[in-house]
Amino acid sequence: MSFTRKRARNENSEALQLPTHDGAMNGLGSSVGPAPLSHEHQANVERNSINYSIKINLDDAKAGRAPRRVRVYADGIYDMFHSGHARQLMQAKSACPNSYLIIGVCNDQLTHKMKGRTVMNEEERYEAVRHCRYVDEVVTDAPWTLTDDFLTKHKIDFVAHDDIPYTAGNTEDVYSMIKARGMFLTTQRTEGISTTDVIARIIKDYDMYVGRNLQRGYTAKELNVSFMKEKKIQWSEKVDKLKGKGKEWIDGWRDNSEFIANFLDLFGRDGRISTWMKTGIRAISPTPDQARQEGSNPPSPESPLPRSPPSKKSRSLKSQDQHNQHSDDKLQFEDCSDNDEL
Repeated sequence: MSFTRKRARNENSEALQLPTHDGAMNGLGSSVGPAPLSHEHQANVERNSINYSIKINLDDAKAGRAPRRVRVYADGIYDMFHSGHARQLMQAKSACPNSYLIIGVCNDQLTHKMKGRTVMNEEERYEAVRHCRYVDEVVTDAPWTLTDDFLTKHKIDFVAHDDIPYTAGNTEDVYSMIKARGMFLTTQRTEGISTTDVIARIIKDYDMYVGRNLQRGYTAKELNVSFMKEKKIQWSEKVDKLKGKGKEWIDGWRDNSEFIANFLDLFGRDGRISTWMKTGIRAISPTPDQARQEGSNPPSPESPLPRSPPSKKSRSLKSQDQHNQHSDDKLQFEDCSDNDEL
């Protein structure tokens, strides 16, 4: 099992020891620690400093005329915390000057009952939200529907959410009461990014992510895949690697094609080097006039090639044939003498 897998298991098995939020600020005006939970000391100090009897209307809050710090509340599941969540919280934080942003996160039991399973458990979702730079406080175990008691307990001035009606059970919009009181701050959704979109991407490339986690040390049982599925994914990865190597070879050949063309232009059969050598040889070879001046007699193209001298045996045979021919001629001459009778 890989080191990465062991480290993840150790982190999940033990409670994270995080520094408490003490309100300290760095030179850039940002908090140096995670936002406090609503039951922690810093959150209690901030809440007790608020005179909730002083009511603030929305116009004054947006114009910066509020006599005290404006407490804005936003809630949600915040599963697989992503940039869409962060942008929604940024809008809620920047809606009013001098605002204090409180985020409510529903626990697992309520979320599974009202919406379904989540990828991250409640502790992981709390921690993800706490580390967003726009968040000043986190309320754990947040309710699904807001009540007067909840608003009073946390001294909430305004509630921020997108304007799309959010239904629950027989309720057409859980924020209808907030909207009727003029306490609703409208935020905009970020197009193209949501928890549902992220999960859809994972499902689309399911085999790739399973194969990657198998390589990192997870077992098929932990990933809830069968033995045959595991082997199929591993085989597909090997095939993809071979395809990748083939593509690299083709790309390398394309990159070197200009070099190959230049090489052939120089050293090919009809290249510049071969042409130069042929031209140079013709230039070095003497012309027929030059050869005659030097006493040589180069054969013309029409003249037959010189024959090699005959061998000793061939010369003896030729001499014998000439002698026989001479004897025959002499005999014929003697046969035709005047002394013979006709």
